[in-house]
Amino acid sequence: MTYLLDTHAFLWAAIQPTHLSTKACAIISDRNQEVQVSVVSFWEIAIKHALGKLELEGVQPEAMPEVAEDLGLTICALEAPDAASSHLLRKAAHKDPFDRMLVWQCIRQRMTLLSADHDLRQYESSGLRLLW
Repeated sequence: MTYLLDTHAFLWAAIQPTHLSTKACAIISDRNQEVQVSVVSFWEIAIKHALGKLELEGVQPEAMPEVAEDLGLTICALEAPDAASSHLLRKAAHKDPFDRMLVWQCIRQRMTLLSADHDLRQYESSGLRLLW
């Protein structure tokens, strides 16, 4: 099974691992598991940092890909077909474009999203596999 970290899960793994659930921590630390972080998360981190909505402790946004590699994570590219077809994700109350793209990547690429965001459960009926 392949897992994709939601942005907050990636940040917690990198900076505040005590915020991770026991399951998420076990999966991320198991080098036999395929755990990925999307370039979408790097974009979200950079934008929120630039807007002053996200403070990073001792690291700048441009260093986050290296942080991911140090954690043993694979970087998941945003593929053109995923971006172009994202309009097919059903409309829902959850409008965050970063979350919607991560959800769509998981559905299209058959990954399980590691996320503490319970609002994303509304996409399980669309094929999202969610774990926390």
